[in-house]
Amino acid sequence: MRESEQRKKLTDYLEKNLKKGYTEDSLKWALINQGYSRVLVEIAVKEAHLELAKKAPLLEDKPKISYDVIDEFNNPIQIKTPWWKKIFGI
Repeated sequence: MRESEQRKKLTDYLEKNLKKGYTEDSLKWALINQGYSRVLVEIAVKEAHLELAKKAPLLEDKPKISYDVIDEFNNPIQIKTPWWKKIFGI
């Protein structure tokens, strides 16, 4: 089997198993223990990460993080802005 075909096969294998939740290190060592060269496995890992990155959704807007301060009875507490922050616009 040619190296390019073997690399593609390893890339597909890594991509599929990374999606399943296996760790990168466990997959790398499993392939190395099966007789694949470390260099070929490292190249396949990089390609698998690139393929997964291409398929990831792009975020249009940054998420807005908001929080509420609550008391011990789960009632929201209003935090007042100090007068000097209002004046200086901080």
